[in-house]
Amino acid sequence: MAVAGCPDYFLLHPNYQQDNVDRAANHRQSDLIGPGFPPSTNRNSPSHQEDDVDLEALVNDMNSSFESLYTSCSVQTESTPLLHNGQLPRHAAYHTHAQPTSPHQRLHRSQPMHILAVRRLQEEEQQYRTSSLPAIPNPFPELCSPASSPTLSSGSLPQCQPSGKYIIKVFSEDGMGKVVEIPADMTARDLCQFLVYKNHCVDDNSWALVEHHPALGLERCLEDHELVVQVQASMTSESKFLFRKNYAKYEFFKNPLNFFPEQMVAFCQETSGTIPPSQLLQNFLNSSSCPEIQGYLYVKEMARKSWKKLYVFLRRSGLYFSTKGTSKEPRHLQLLADLEDSNVFTVITGRKLHNAPTDFEFCIKPNKVRNEVKELRMLCAEDEQSRTCWMTAFRLFKYGILLYQNYKIPQQRKTLLSHFSAPVRSVSENSLVAMDFSGRIGRVIDNPVEAQSAAMEEGHAWRKRSQRMNILGSPSPLHPSSLSGVIHRTQLWFHGRISREESHKMIHQQGRVDGMFLLRDSQSNPKAFVLTLCHHQKIKHFQILPCEEDGQMFLSLDDGATKFTDLIQLVEFYVLNRGVLPCKLKHPCTTVAL
Repeated sequence: MAVAGCPDYFLLHPNYQQDNVDRAANHRQSDLIGPGFPPSTNRNSPSHQEDDVDLEALVNDMNSSFESLYTSCSVQTESTPLLHNGQLPRHAAYHTHAQPTSPHQRLHRSQPMHILAVRRLQEEEQQYRTSSLPAIPNPFPELCSPASSPTLSSGSLPQCQPSGKYIIKVFSEDGMGKVVEIPADMTARDLCQFLVYKNHCVDDNSWALVEHHPALGLERCLEDHELVVQVQASMTSESKFLFRKNYAKYEFFKNPLNFFPEQMVAFCQETSGTIPPSQLLQNFLNSSSCPEIQGYLYVKEMARKSWKKLYVFLRRSGLYFSTKGTSKEPRHLQLLADLEDSNVFTVITGRKLHNAPTDFEFCIKPNKVRNEVKELRMLCAEDEQSRTCWMTAFRLFKYGILLYQNYKIPQQRKTLLSHFSAPVRSVSENSLVAMDFSGRIGRVIDNPVEAQSAAMEEGHAWRKRSQRMNILGSPSPLHPSSLSGVIHRTQLWFHGRISREESHKMIHQQGRVDGMFLLRDSQSNPKAFVLTLCHHQKIKHFQILPCEEDGQMFLSLDDGATKFTDLIQLVEFYVLNRGVLPCKLKHPCTTVAL
């Protein structure tokens, strides 16, 4: 039997019920609570123990005890103290009298106040917790943010791990954008893999997501483990994400000596430059070691346009400069920037915006800074190799072993896929066989070596045949220009009529690594082409001139010593052979349209 207003604890413990039965009998005898209670049977008397249990009398006793208990609970006020088991203190029980109240009032006044207080406190905490977090992630933040920003404001994200779906926009280098819906825990690597799959790009693990700030003239490649939503929350309305190649992201793991000159690394000077490359990187990745990068940098004064040349040290604890020459004493070092809550950016318009002394400017930007140029720490190096060394060391000091893990993940995946290296062929491809039609009747070529040789001969014969047909003036769909003169325009490494400065910019954006190249039309000779190649972080240009032999036109890079019928043949040759070039062609500089 449930009694309104009394806790369930009273109904679950028989001993407690019996104590209340006895207490109700005592209250009836002493007339402290009031008349009208039915007589109760004393269960402890000998006569009661000898007789059989009277079920009807027991039920009546329990009913009377519950009514008395209900009355004692209903007369409690907010100032009446309660014990832990819900009973009234003795002095309170003997000085309270039941008053005739309505059922609604009795139900309301019978609630234990300490329970209500706890529940009210819990409800208020829950209400505060739910009101402080966004119930549903906003898919269109530009419609409600105060600055009409297409990005997520930092206040709209919870302090803990974000969840839900978010809308971002990614741009290609041609200015075209693509809207993508991503989960909150998607990393930069995952988003690049998604865009590679959607746009049918070659997955060579060299694609990167770039954080671009046009108003500040800054950009940087996101690390593969960074969450895209968190980075977007710190961006302004003018900032955007770019999807492009970056071959130099982990190139320092392959050729560390090209990125860290001996005169700039402290422990290299102490060991007279005899430290092996593996030990060089291990010292950077090991948090217990203390390497440092040192050298002269131009430092822009805060809130001023002037630059000062200072001797700077980059350590795990931060970026410092010496107030007394090249001294490393702690009393001569002052902090320039912290590494923990900052990121390093490349300045793409340093000469124009900041009046930089050289073209090799970079910047340390705190994460809390959005559009305040005065809060940026502008730095300028003497050459490209020095700037690359400073920026690479910054990444290693900040992320450490995480960078190495990001570098090894694609290699581990390639190792797993090596067991399935045989290409999966379709049904139509499996039904094709190599045929030889040189005789009177065709025959199937069973020998795979012979089939491959026949395919190569057929390819060379096709090129010579097309070249000869166009020279003789035969009706060709591409007449008067030959097929070999235009087929290269379909290749990703060919960029048409772009200037020398634009080719420099493209190679710099995609990483100055050995073997990066592109081909373009020559601006000085309309019949010639130019090969732009990067070697030892320097960009060089080689002119490809046409030459004639036996009435046929060829292309040559070395004044006719090596001739090619078209640019595709030329590129294929220098991918396998260095020739007159400083290095082989390795990484084509490409752009993709989203």
